[in-house]
Amino acid sequence: MPLSNNVIGCINFITVLLSIPVIGAGIWLAIGTVNSCVKILQWPVIILGVLILLVGLAGFIGGFWRITWLLVVYLVAMLVLIVLLGILVGFIYMVTIKGAGHPEPSRAYLEYSLQDYSTWLRRRVQRSYKWERIRTCLSTTSICPELNQRYTLALDFFNAHLDPIQSGCCKPPTKCGFTFVNPTYWISPIDMSADMDCLQWSNDQNTLCYSCDSCKAGLLANIKVDWLKADLFLLLALIGLIIVYIIGCCAFRNAETEDIFRKYKQGYT
Repeated sequence: MPLSNNVIGCINFITVLLSIPVIGAGIWLAIGTVNSCVKILQWPVIILGVLILLVGLAGFIGGFWRITWLLVVYLVAMLVLIVLLGILVGFIYMVTIKGAGHPEPSRAYLEYSLQDYSTWLRRRVQRSYKWERIRTCLSTTSICPELNQRYTLALDFFNAHLDPIQSGCCKPPTKCGFTFVNPTYWISPIDMSADMDCLQWSNDQNTLCYSCDSCKAGLLANIKVDWLKADLFLLLALIGLIIVYIIGCCAFRNAETEDIFRKYKQGYT
């Protein structure tokens, strides 16, 4: 068996290994408390990772058993998958590059505005039928109830570094001027602000500020952090796949050259 075929088989096994962080990133996004309520890119990432795994296995088999047509399929399919992964990595970065929390006086936690985030992300939460499903999912988690067990004094709560979704969904916006009773129960001011988020707030533990724009913004802030972490793993996998693909192309060309010389020599013996 030519040395180049062994090399092709080995590097294609590396391709199989590089599919693991892609699949893992998708699974990690799917099982997170917040991300499990928002099903956007989890399955595309998982499916892309599985396809890379299957194509890598095909290349591994084709390399060791010298199945030329299978190697050609591998090279073409892997090029397509690398391009798709590159597009996905760039897309995630572009839609998550915008958006950040804003400080408030005498507060350690940040406030979040929906308008700070990319149009594509906002559309994922602004449509009523989508948000109703997300809101119902969030209200069944322990994200807000756990605050009541952790903070009993107003000063402790105001000095807490809350998660974006806790800041946006579990309390009224600071600008509304509500009076603290506990983290999820507040007394509204006599002169109620005309801001819609202030009017949306309810002390009903199943309602709170889940319908507020601040809650949607907090959710997007959480998604941004998680997606950027996942995007880093996808980027590293992409770089690895590109390197492996280039080496694979060179090894395939060398294997073809070896076959030509072997057939040439056989013709003279």
